[in-house]
Amino acid sequence: MQTLLVFAHTFWENSKANRTLLDSATNLDNVKIHNLSTAYPNGNIDVEFEMKLLQQSGKIIFQFPLFWFSTPALLKEWQDRVLTAILYGDNPKMLEGKTFQIITTAGGNAKSYDGHHGYSLETLLSPLKSAFEYSRCKVLEPYCIFSVDVKNLPLQEYLAEVARVR
Repeated sequence: MQTLLVFAHTFWENSKANRTLLDSATNLDNVKIHNLSTAYPNGNIDVEFEMKLLQQSGKIIFQFPLFWFSTPALLKEWQDRVLTAILYGDNPKMLEGKTFQIITTAGGNAKSYDGHHGYSLETLLSPLKSAFEYSRCKVLEPYCIFSVDVKNLPLQEYLAEVARVR
């Protein structure tokens, strides 16, 4: 089963942590890294191409840095364009039976996302979870690297999450 890792980062050119994470995953078997930030620098998403990538994959990972309690704008645009095309297209059950997971990074510590500021990490990520559950995917628990420090990234743990099948 191929894993499609869909990645977006608003400030990709300055990324250190997520660039290191992606570089570490390039040699994993059966993982295709698809960087939306480099594939679509102008935001013009090729919906047909994206749907072909999804059809070839058994697991879909969204990886992104958490900015302002949400996804980068390009990833949201991908959701709007691609998931809408699937839902109203010829094969609305295209994602049925696939596995979906979120891998994200956050500058703050885990306590910043425990809900005491108003919303937990699970609440913030719930629109993504809901969209893929609605699309009939099995949704795995999100994996978040808190207090991101490029010198102390948990690379082995991250790679295990990327490689995890179900």
